Amino acid sequence: MVEKAAAFAARSHEGAYRKGTKIPYIVHPLETAVIVSVMASDEELICAALLHDVVEDTGVTEEELRREFGVRVAELVMEETEDKSKSWKERKSATIHHLEHASMECKILVLADKLSNLRSTARDYFLMGDEIWERFNEKNKSEHAWYYKGIAKRLVGLEQYPAYQEYTALCKLVFG
Repeated sequence: MVEKAAAFAARSHEGAYRKGTKIPYIVHPLETAVIVSVMASDEELICAALLHDVVEDTGVTEEELRREFGVRVAELVMEETEDKSKSWKERKSATIHHLEHASMECKILVLADKLSNLRSTARDYFLMGDEIWERFNEKNKSEHAWYYKGIAKRLVGLEQYPAYQEYTALCKLVFG
């Protein structure tokens, strides 16, 4: 099922690139899945990591995910999917609030997703400096700091994982 999810995600994100780069978007879900696989051997959770952005960023529907990958994978994906009709601040606030009561599986998925994003941001931040924030919809570095640090505070139960430790170290490096 993991191979099927990887192929599905690759087709869904075909032609898309990471913000401000020439890196194919599929690199992000693949990296997210690798991070999850280090923390859990749950095949459905790894599939959800591969598929975590398909509803949010492509034409894929929740129903299509249910049909192709089952109820649990679809529910895990939807638990992390943001409502793009809302503002950046509303979406990020909703994510932070949701993590206060989220399942451990959801927290693992969010950690992997945000760690992948933060790795990319940190790499480019060290190359570009504060100019990097111009590539995002939210251009205020302090808002990104609020979000990433807020995520870290709510990933209770994951502190023992190297991925969590890397995440918090990168938060300190990028945001102080």
